[in-house]
Amino acid sequence: MTAFRYKALNDEGKLVKGVLEGDSDRQVRGTLRQRHLRPVEVAEATNVGGAGEGRRLRWFAKRLGTGDLALLTRQLATLVASALPLDECLQAVADQSRKPAIKSMMLQVRSKVAEGHTLAHALNQFPQAFGEMYRAMVNAGEEAGQLAPVLEQLAHYTETRQHTAQKLQMALIYPFVLIAVAVAVVSALMIFVVPELVGIFAHSKKALPPLTVGLIWVSDFMRAYALYCLLLLVAGVMLFRRLLQHPGRRKRWHQFLLRVPGLRRVLVAMDSARFASTLSILMASGVPLIHALRIAGAVMTNLVLREASATVSVAVQEGASLSRALSQETFFPPMMVHMVASGEASGDLETMLERSALNQERELEMTLGTIMGLFEPAMVVFMGGLVLTIVLAILLPIFDLNTMVR
Repeated sequence: MTAFRYKALNDEGKLVKGVLEGDSDRQVRGTLRQRHLRPVEVAEATNVGGAGEGRRLRWFAKRLGTGDLALLTRQLATLVASALPLDECLQAVADQSRKPAIKSMMLQVRSKVAEGHTLAHALNQFPQAFGEMYRAMVNAGEEAGQLAPVLEQLAHYTETRQHTAQKLQMALIYPFVLIAVAVAVVSALMIFVVPELVGIFAHSKKALPPLTVGLIWVSDFMRAYALYCLLLLVAGVMLFRRLLQHPGRRKRWHQFLLRVPGLRRVLVAMDSARFASTLSILMASGVPLIHALRIAGAVMTNLVLREASATVSVAVQEGASLSRALSQETFFPPMMVHMVASGEASGDLETMLERSALNQERELEMTLGTIMGLFEPAMVVFMGGLVLTIVLAILLPIFDLNTMVR
């Protein structure tokens, strides 16, 4: 059966949309009429002539969040482990989804599986939603007849990724809110409050203190050009992001980031933890080491570190041990190299890679906690100093006037 997208009118004349499975569009139209719906448009979900629908599905697939992927994988892993037929599992996942794009995607996957294709082949229709690592693990699980355990590992992996991303987002919320409030308060003071207060000194013939003169200049500048500065900032950010789309410029930017003291440690810890975790779960699923190294390297976000992982893959392919190949690159943490060497010696490489990833994630969490702990009081002190400067710039002329009166 094939998944079809439809548009139909209900008894009240309202347009409704959805996805149905059927052998043909004629059968789907008949099903809609049985539900008291008048079909307006019916087309295959994979080939919707309103290419707009197809574009919306592809747009969504590129942005399938870690939360949606984790939930989908957990549901599928649970259903497959209960020994239900795979097409029924996919149908159940589609029925449970509240998002039309996910429902349509899973129905298309089910259609391919019902036609006799493997699950990995069916997932290849959506490479943006299901990454290469995801598909490689599913393929390895199907070939080994261990799809249920592999899906369980994938569910755990995606849930861990979601949990890590949520912790990082929660850690960054307070600093960004603090910065936004600081910028808003200072801008309001400079644009609305300061001009009113300094207006009382306009008729005074006495020279104003340099601090007050500077404050008035900044206030006038912000009142006249604040909007233009904001537009220029937005345009600059958009231009910068566009420039980074070029691989050469993005690589030079990543090289610069790795040279920034303190930031290098955080970036290396993030990517090395992601590399070790991905490599561990791929090898545990039966993916060959060379193929697993290539996929794990692609998971890394920094292009410089990704090139280092590609060099490691070439060295291993030429006969070097994984620990020796990692030690030749300066980016991978020494603790990770030693744990990989221990895993190779004991024949338990997957477990040691997993422990290395956990150590890196723990170290990263502690580092980010320290940075956030220092940033918050530093921001409060900076804000206090800025407000103190504004207050002094306003009070100094008042003190001078009191002196003149006496």
